[in-house]
Amino acid sequence: MIPRDRHAQFFATLGVIASSVERAATEIRHLQRTEVREVEEYFSPGQKGSSAMPHKRNPVLTENLCGLARMVRSFALPAMENVALWHERDISHSSVERMIGPDATITLDFALARLTGVIDKLVVYPDAVEKNLNQLGGLIFSQRVLLALTQAGVSREDSYRIVQRNAMRVWAGEGAFLDFLKGDADVASRIDAATLEAIFDMSYHTKHVDTIFARVFA
Repeated sequence: MIPRDRHAQFFATLGVIASSVERAATEIRHLQRTEVREVEEYFSPGQKGSSAMPHKRNPVLTENLCGLARMVRSFALPAMENVALWHERDISHSSVERMIGPDATITLDFALARLTGVIDKLVVYPDAVEKNLNQLGGLIFSQRVLLALTQAGVSREDSYRIVQRNAMRVWAGEGAFLDFLKGDADVASRIDAATLEAIFDMSYHTKHVDTIFARVFA
């Protein structure tokens, strides 16, 4: 006989998997928002979106996945309630497990299959991704600049202060981050212009993408 705590662990694990599904689905929903629009669920010809606004392309599949994940997580609680039994033999757990067993496993199986389909047909807009990144004026490279300064012998506290004061000017709309850094004497005395420009090379962050995909699909 499998101990009841093992049963609870099983349903808790299903809940964790469901949470991972929801995490991916929530990210896709965010990236499909009109003001972001970096990715989008596949929208077939003739498919309807909003019933009131014909122009809308709602992320119905990922919204559905978020709801299903909540249901799978909800089954973990009654499974834990089933752990403590009178004299380790009453069968109050039986009726519960007859319901949550099929419901949890079938629901999660469906959610995983649906998420697979969403990812397989996901529409990606690289130009929108680049446009959104560029809106920050280079601020996404602030960590690399911080590390470069510390590697050049500047204390972390001073490096943080130097990078932040230039970054705040970008947030204020005064100009580009790289230009401010090149004009900052504290930065220029430690990092030359060519090195700074190399720090702002986006390919540094994408150089292992092919390797990652190769390992995933190996």
